[in-house]
Amino acid sequence: MGLPAYRAGQVFRWLHRGAGSFAEMSDLPKSLRDLLEEKYRLSALTAMRRQESADGTVKTLWRLWDGNAVESVVMRYHYGNTVCISSQVGCRQGCVFCASSGLGLVRDLTAGEMLEEVLYSGLESGAKITGVVLMGIGEPLENYENVMRFLRLVNAEDGLNIGMRHISLSTCGLVPQIGRLAEEDLQLTLSVSLHAPDDETRKKLMPIARRYDLAALMEACRAYYERTGRRISFEYAPIRGVNDSPEQMTLLAEHMRRVHGHVNLIPLNRVPGSQLEPGNARELARRLQQLGCNATVRRRLGADIDAACGQLRRKEAT
Repeated sequence: MGLPAYRAGQVFRWLHRGAGSFAEMSDLPKSLRDLLEEKYRLSALTAMRRQESADGTVKTLWRLWDGNAVESVVMRYHYGNTVCISSQVGCRQGCVFCASSGLGLVRDLTAGEMLEEVLYSGLESGAKITGVVLMGIGEPLENYENVMRFLRLVNAEDGLNIGMRHISLSTCGLVPQIGRLAEEDLQLTLSVSLHAPDDETRKKLMPIARRYDLAALMEACRAYYERTGRRISFEYAPIRGVNDSPEQMTLLAEHMRRVHGHVNLIPLNRVPGSQLEPGNARELARRLQQLGCNATVRRRLGADIDAACGQLRRKEAT
């Protein structure tokens, strides 16, 4: 627009205060505010539903500018407040244990919309956000370019300034994109949704396993670790009689030794219509530790408010 660079800085700072309109940007000339209003749209999120758990977890269903909805969850820990955000409206991956899959993929979120999830989650909950997890609705690495732009924006010194080591990104295992991410040389934490240590079981749970087998996935993870030096966290939801046998735990531990991985056991969330039964996460953690594998059980937050990704949006849609 031919304006001085400092004007962009002013707009940037206003957006990070949660400005809902250009008219609020009082240190800009009125002529510029009018021009911005004419040329651009501020897509400020609108809270449709908000639920707060007894443990302090806050889940919000946000309405986007086009009427679609996504979820975010603020989780309070002794070391700070982390927000779990969505990267897409819906998801095409079809994992059988996930509430996000039932409604399919509608569209990708823009970098700005993801940034707004972080910003407005903090404003809505009154919590200073110190960490971000891209583990909500959608597959982040399928929306690669927007997610990379979001990561650099949320890390910006003049913005929210959230350090890369306080950011986690979860993928169901898009092998080529894991390779691309390694080349970005970002010091974030990569989490891989594994959920089975053998191809036969994983294909039943996660359609992505039909495109990329475990050999290809483990090789991509090994290369990622060697390139970045960052240990990968492997998410594993124990399902009774499906992926929790002693033989499967032995195989899982073998995979982890090859890639220097950590297993994050996640208590299974019940999805309406699913017959899957939760396995004993604590018992499996004990078994894995005996096998020399680093394994922990994720602390379960917000169970009383449908905090698992996709649950609240699914209720709204039905």
